[in-house]
Amino acid sequence: MSDLQKLVQDALDELTESGAETGLQVAVYVDGELAVDAVSGVADPETGRPVTSDTPFWSASTGKGVTATVVHTLVEKDLFDYDTPIAQLWPEFAAHGKEGATIGHALTHSAGVPGLPGDLTPDDLSDWDKMTSIVASAEPWWEPGTQSGYHSVTFGYLLGEIVRRATGKPISQVLREEVTAPLGIEKELFLGVPEAELDRLAKLEDAPVDPNAFGDLPEDFPLFKTAPPAIMPNAAYGNRPDILTADIPAGGTMTARGVARMYAALMGEVDGVRLVSQERLEQITALAVDSLDQVVFAPSPKALGYFLGRPGSDPQQTLTVFGAQGMGGSAAYADTRTKVAFALTKNRFNPTEASAVERVSGIVAEAVAGV
Repeated sequence: MSDLQKLVQDALDELTESGAETGLQVAVYVDGELAVDAVSGVADPETGRPVTSDTPFWSASTGKGVTATVVHTLVEKDLFDYDTPIAQLWPEFAAHGKEGATIGHALTHSAGVPGLPGDLTPDDLSDWDKMTSIVASAEPWWEPGTQSGYHSVTFGYLLGEIVRRATGKPISQVLREEVTAPLGIEKELFLGVPEAELDRLAKLEDAPVDPNAFGDLPEDFPLFKTAPPAIMPNAAYGNRPDILTADIPAGGTMTARGVARMYAALMGEVDGVRLVSQERLEQITALAVDSLDQVVFAPSPKALGYFLGRPGSDPQQTLTVFGAQGMGGSAAYADTRTKVAFALTKNRFNPTEASAVERVSGIVAEAVAGV
């Protein structure tokens, strides 16, 4: 595996030199040790500032795995359990028959509240009290726990408010205290980004996208009701300072190295730090939901807060892989079978494909299998 760094670096350079990508990071941990730390291209297309290993990228729903990890660290501390009713911590959430919804349901996108008002704006997303009030007062699309459907935006407010009610602190602070400070990655992994760090971030740009990419989907497709047009992520959204600095925990900002280190520390010790016990790891990565997703209408095997399956592979064949992908093409995950933690971050925002992740993660998987 000594050639793995070179294999990945060559792939990244080819992607940026060909013009397929603008800037990229990839990090790989194996058995708790950093095995790949590769970068290529520019972080800011206007200034030509290069990507470095400590350049954070807004990585959309890749942040969902970070949010879930915060929740698991609090379960480790016995602040609540997966069977705890959400309304026990957040009484307002019981409205419209949701009193049976549990924290486990929130983690598996089974709480029944994926929808948001169609007139929502990005400004609204920064108003924590408004957003959590919308989620608490929502009428469920299904009885909590009976179905699962991608909670594309509400996932973050659901779990973030659970964390706030249990600790009295915003989730970005709990992330720092429980995850990033112990791992030494306070400047590499964020939900709400401190204003002082904004100048370090990569600048996103939109990839050329087929205008008919979503053309086959009807206007009333459920996904569009979970992220109305004005808040559907794109480069401009991911570059907004108000979005970046707010706690919107369905998304996150990160370096590949930082988020890969987090996943490595879920599976085992990283420089003496382990985030959850082995028993907890087995619990949170087990297949929890395997029904058809009622929002995207595709198979979507889920664990407690993570999606199962390696990007670009048949998920049923790679169920030991747990993590999250971002709409723009970033991803981070870990494989409990091989003890590999992988992350790729990028600033060319492509909402319809994840070819870079699929290509590079395939190189890593093949190399590790050949060891």
